[in-house]
Amino acid sequence: MRVLMVSDVYFPRVNGVSTSIETFRQCLRELGVEVRLVVPRYGDEPDEEGIIRVAGRPVPGDREDRLVGWRAMHKAVLAAAADCDLIHVQTPFVAHYAGLKAARRLGLPVVATYHTLFEEYLQHYAPFLPGGWLKGQARAFSRRQCNALDAVVVPSTAMQQRLLAYGVTAPLHVLPTGIPLARFGRGNGAAFRAEHGIPLGQPVALFVGRVAHEKNIGFLLEAMLRTRDMRADALLLIAGEGPAMNDLKERVRQLGLLDAVRFIGYLDRQQALPDCYAAADVFVFASRTETQGLVLLEAMAAGLPVIALSEMGTTDILAPGRGAYSPSADAAAFGEVLGYFFNQPLAWRYLAEEAPAYAAEWSDAAMAARLAARYRELAGRENAVSEALTVAAT
Repeated sequence: MRVLMVSDVYFPRVNGVSTSIETFRQCLRELGVEVRLVVPRYGDEPDEEGIIRVAGRPVPGDREDRLVGWRAMHKAVLAAAADCDLIHVQTPFVAHYAGLKAARRLGLPVVATYHTLFEEYLQHYAPFLPGGWLKGQARAFSRRQCNALDAVVVPSTAMQQRLLAYGVTAPLHVLPTGIPLARFGRGNGAAFRAEHGIPLGQPVALFVGRVAHEKNIGFLLEAMLRTRDMRADALLLIAGEGPAMNDLKERVRQLGLLDAVRFIGYLDRQQALPDCYAAADVFVFASRTETQGLVLLEAMAAGLPVIALSEMGTTDILAPGRGAYSPSADAAAFGEVLGYFFNQPLAWRYLAEEAPAYAAEWSDAAMAARLAARYRELAGRENAVSEALTVAAT
């Protein structure tokens, strides 16, 4: 079986969508599903088999992303899909319209993954517009796009319920992105601490993700005020890059946390990131807009207990309470829990013991097998309809 994935974002741009695409692409290959990609070109990326790059220009005000040409993307997708069985759209911008048009012209089923809850994000990027109006527009936009598809993949039950509330009538399939367990269980924490000048005995909390306003990292900074009252040497590491970096660094200065918070930037996922997970004592997360929260599972796979807010997509991961603890959505309370964790590590040891076993239930191989089954179901249904129409015409 051959599937064409179409996206407005992909590596070297690092985010959850890029990670999801690559995770599924690698595992689907082992299941007899060949995945071809049409994605933006960011610079001078080398040619790779199965990946078609479309030229784009930087998005105004966002040097990380690319806006691909409308005609160029449509042409590339139509050509790449000619011998495919199904089209899978990963983003709702130019890629969505190119994938949908090609699918309809070629008579292929088309499915999309709804990765991002846009109604919660737009207010951070257009604060000059009324929040209620923005949310209404985002809901209507999502409803139109989803209902034009044959099926929609959502990474969590919370996202499924949100789309149903929007009025989406296309079939919705809950299917999280799995994680490559082996990669995150082999980190060298001592080496990472030595490289970054962090004493072996210093208690470290870790956040990994895009440094953006919607990640609610400011909440973690406020929480550190209380944590530092209880454990003066506590350190928060923030691994990632993004548009909120300068604002958050200024907030750290204002709060007097310059020696308590360290921004370490983007880390290579093959070795540096696993090392970073292994170097930490606990993973912390406060985003209220996640569609899934893969980093929580990555941390658990590395043996890290998690302290995180249970909001939106993270609820599916956190609800069982295995390997994780969810404080109330109050910064002082969150910080106090973190302080207790650092001061009484043995009392929390059971979380670290539970975490890897729980993460194993969310493996990349298991989730890819579920996606492959959906692909074959959709492609088979489309072929049956086509055959019926052919018979009727004769």
